[in-house]
Amino acid sequence: MAKGNLQIDVLGTSFAIQADEKPEYLAALYSHYKKNIEQIEATSGLHDPVKIAIIAGILLCDELYKEKMKYSGQASQIDLAEAEKIALGMISRIEQVI
Repeated sequence: MAKGNLQIDVLGTSFAIQADEKPEYLAALYSHYKKNIEQIEATSGLHDPVKIAIIAGILLCDELYKEKMKYSGQASQIDLAEAEKIALGMISRIEQVI
């Protein structure tokens, strides 16, 4: 598989990465992440890049977990509601600490 390069410019930092993925895939992944960042900035009023990055990471993990559970056949609405409750609690605790 060809290595792809990706220039990352987000939350006041800039760097390049190289991964064993196609450039188109890396660009799509980066675009999805940036959309999450923009949504958090627009709705939370936060300006601290560390807090924004942490919340984005938690929300993306929540999204991934829900998708995994959906396709594993083990998820119930109660499980998803509990996962969301836990994620929101973690966000609240992070905001208190930072």
